[in-house]
Amino acid sequence: MGEQSSGGSSKSGKADEKDAPAGRAAAAKKAVTAKKAEAAGKAAPAKRAASARKAAPVKKAAPVKKTAAKSPAGESRTALVRRARRINRELAEVYPYAHPELDFDDPFQLLVATVLSAQTTDLRVNQTTPALFAEYPTPEDLAVADPEKVEEILRPCGFFRAKTRSVIGLSKALAEDFGGEVPGRLEDLVKLPGVGRKTAFVVLGNAFGRPGITVDTHFQRLVRRWQWTGETDPDKIEAAVGALFPKSDWTDLSHHVIWHGRRICHARRPACGACPIAPLCPAYGEGETDPEKARKLLKYEKGGLPGQRLKPPRAYLDAGGRPAPPLGSG
Repeated sequence: MGEQSSGGSSKSGKADEKDAPAGRAAAAKKAVTAKKAEAAGKAAPAKRAASARKAAPVKKAAPVKKTAAKSPAGESRTALVRRARRINRELAEVYPYAHPELDFDDPFQLLVATVLSAQTTDLRVNQTTPALFAEYPTPEDLAVADPEKVEEILRPCGFFRAKTRSVIGLSKALAEDFGGEVPGRLEDLVKLPGVGRKTAFVVLGNAFGRPGITVDTHFQRLVRRWQWTGETDPDKIEAAVGALFPKSDWTDLSHHVIWHGRRICHARRPACGACPIAPLCPAYGEGETDPEKARKLLKYEKGGLPGQRLKPPRAYLDAGGRPAPPLGSG
């Protein structure tokens, strides 16, 4: 028993001596792996932070607010719609009493007055039509009028011969085709002599309450300055601008733009320095930018002068507007 025990111990000791290096190598390898894991653990937050810094958007400095807007080259459709509607809201605050500047008591008077307003001012038409309607109050009366007498009345409006033919012709058409009543449909109105889409929309919007865009010379000039459209054809301008606004806004929009064009944003020398929508206008600087000089360019009631109507609406008078002078008053 004793020899067997002694021999077993000797073999076991030799085996331990052989296994010792392998154990130490495994332990060393395990320690290295642990150190690497520890280093990786420490590096992970740093890598994540660096990655987050790389992915985070760079904050830009807030743009400096300028007196006027830059050209909206590359302006998105959404941005254009927002800017156009904001301009209309601003003008609605400046001209809360905006209205058609032709005097009229019924659709027939407005139709005739609008035809006469071509190539002249609404003021001149308002000074002329009282005598015309006193003599010929209905379409039936004007349809059978003596052209020479009508020409004499309309002479102050300019192009009086052509305008006489138009108003007598449309009166005959109204008497013969529409029972002496002004039709309330676009397709019927544009068939009348001397009546185009612009005139038709004035009548529809202001005599019948049906929305329409009036593309006169002021409207065309301003919407191009504001870069709402680059079109030059009135029908295409009407379509392009109409697409920017709800239909319910069209009639008042026309009044706001036309009033602004007559009073501040003039054709030859706009009063940029006195313009309430200068920050929204790409054309700022085309006119006078000095506030004092610009104020001297204002017309109508904004410059201390009366408006265009002899019989303006009560809202206009309540807001401080004054009637225009009658014909021959100077």
